[in-house]
Amino acid sequence: MDAWINPSTGDYELSNGAALRDPANGLANAVYLRLMTPLASYWADTTLGSRLHELQREKDVARVAILAQQYSEQALAPLKADGRVTDIAVTVDRPGNGWMYLFIQVTAASGEQLPFTYPVKVI
Repeated sequence: MDAWINPSTGDYELSNGAALRDPANGLANAVYLRLMTPLASYWADTTLGSRLHELQREKDVARVAILAQQYSEQALAPLKADGRVTDIAVTVDRPGNGWMYLFIQVTAASGEQLPFTYPVKVI
């Protein structure tokens, strides 16, 4: 099992100096890496990543929230294609504080529902 990367800090989550394990058996890290890696920037897999980094200088408007949802769905589609998950649902919350929050509900191949929240910085 993988060490868990906290999406809020981008660092490993520690408890008493030891790395916590991914509570979703690797899916949490897979979702995080696909969302936060710029598309085609990883040399070993040019299909890994998303276009969410393009939204960092966009305004906090409804159009950008729709783009964030579309970009995240595109980035997570390979998880569904390789059979690790059976369903992915993405909603976006815009509290108006310069951040958008992606709420992602993933149904693992085992049938387990896994919720994830990822912040996206906007202006």
